[in-house]
Amino acid sequence: MSKVKTLVLRAPGTNCDVETTFAFEQAGAVVSAVHINQLIRREQKLGDYQIMVIPGGFTYGDDIAAGRVLANEIKVKLGEEIVRFVEAGGLLLGICNGFQVLVKAGILPGLLKEETPSLTLANNDSGRFECRWVYLQVNKDSPCVFTRGMDSLSLPVAHGEGKVVASPANLAGLNAVLYYSDQYGNTAAGYPYNPNGSMGNIAGICDSTGRIFALMPHPERYVRGTQHPQWTRKGNKEPGDGFRIFQNAVKWAGQ
Repeated sequence: MSKVKTLVLRAPGTNCDVETTFAFEQAGAVVSAVHINQLIRREQKLGDYQIMVIPGGFTYGDDIAAGRVLANEIKVKLGEEIVRFVEAGGLLLGICNGFQVLVKAGILPGLLKEETPSLTLANNDSGRFECRWVYLQVNKDSPCVFTRGMDSLSLPVAHGEGKVVASPANLAGLNAVLYYSDQYGNTAAGYPYNPNGSMGNIAGICDSTGRIFALMPHPERYVRGTQHPQWTRKGNKEPGDGFRIFQNAVKWAGQ
């Protein structure tokens, strides 16, 4: 069986592409780091891949708003291609800045079907950049392909605009995948366990198919046990909590 081909999207300001590439390679995929302009000029074809990832970073300096410029570029120049990719069974993952991009492009939650965005990602309630580890609980009722078989995990966050904001009706209609929690699994815990004030303590969402997934925490930064800051005190947990997300994606795409 041929290996799963994964496209890691790059743009000016992307800074987590190497870690994301490593994580997918460790999970058994063949990975290509592709610049946005290569897709726009059709030097690379999205249809040649089974998984597309928009990794973390600060694309175009987040000068207008986090992820906004890349979101507009993707929506206008690659929107139809991405719809075909997803409808053909492809997986789409957005991490941190990738979450911001997918939401602001309208790819989440409705794959470019909404005339008016039903949610956004706003500035953290703390008014500052939050960079630390958080606890997460997995919604077992979620259709998300990436989190199958997972219950809870701990991952680092690093963002200034991660607050999920939506009307009560739209919030209730989201396919929430991950919730911020305390160390005891309490998903109603507030700051600092919820680092940004995200409504519903939501840390990650997916579409109705479970094949488009976006999260604010960074799973690529915890694929090995020694990446956790407390591994010498609490023992080396192998693999790291984030690795299962990449394994699930590659396993599903390779079926």
